[in-house]
Amino acid sequence: MKKIILAVIAVMAFGFANAQEQTAKGKWLIETNTGFGATQVGATGFQLSSSDGETTWSLGAEGGYFVADNLAVKVGLGYNDLGHSLNAFSYKVGAKYYLLNKFPLEASYTGASVKNADAASFVGLQGGYALFLGKNISVEPGLRYNFSLNDYADVFQFNVGFALHF
Repeated sequence: MKKIILAVIAVMAFGFANAQEQTAKGKWLIETNTGFGATQVGATGFQLSSSDGETTWSLGAEGGYFVADNLAVKVGLGYNDLGHSLNAFSYKVGAKYYLLNKFPLEASYTGASVKNADAASFVGLQGGYALFLGKNISVEPGLRYNFSLNDYADVFQFNVGFALHF
């Protein structure tokens, strides 16, 4: 048991050392997230689900620039196929802050132009943990809540993000 605890501490310490370098001012971030939770418009990550014979999917990515140490300004684009002749092009703008270089906190606005339906817009808040696997890669599990600004339902999600840092 001691060996397992020491191994976990060593991995976290290694990740912390990399995080200080990769979240510095002037660095770039490219990421995508899963979207475990209710299928929604406005997704800029990837998702695939099937229910009652209806398959829905989303594909997208986000990019950001660190304007200060640990603070990135982000934009994202995505495509969502929601079945029932509904599809959407999504966009996201926001900011991501790495608290203590390990805990990504994000606030963002997401909008979507929806075919055959009203446009959608959400304000989202997200928090999680960043595990840096090397100099340029992090895995970031987190929780996100999207507040709808129109007639769509609010959405709670568990996300697993995959990020490249340059």
